[in-house]
Amino acid sequence: MALSRFTALAPAALLLCAAAQAAPDSNARSRYSEERAACASVPAESRAACVREAGAAQQAARAGQLTSDSGAYERNAMARCEVFKTPGDRSDCEARIRSGSTVSGSVEGGGVLREAETLVTPR
Repeated sequence: MALSRFTALAPAALLLCAAAQAAPDSNARSRYSEERAACASVPAESRAACVREAGAAQQAARAGQLTSDSGAYERNAMARCEVFKTPGDRSDCEARIRSGSTVSGSVEGGGVLREAETLVTPR
């Protein structure tokens, strides 16, 4: 009886495993299609690189190497502040990243600018 129950459930288990494995793959495929379509709006000299990056992202997604690290953006922004040599300039840069500084521009437009005002009293 236990063997017949196993043989009855085995095909269902195999179907569930196959569906679970196909879901991320179809998600990666649809994302690749979206990214590839977005490459059509990129200038011709950058289009090949765009398509290569979309393919590399699809391959990394299949291998499970794409993760969503929410702290990565802040770490990268803070790392860009290391270019400043004086402690004051570096701390001002970090304050622009952390605080509610005024943000203007866009990545598509060439860059995001962060502006903060610091009041300094004369001596």
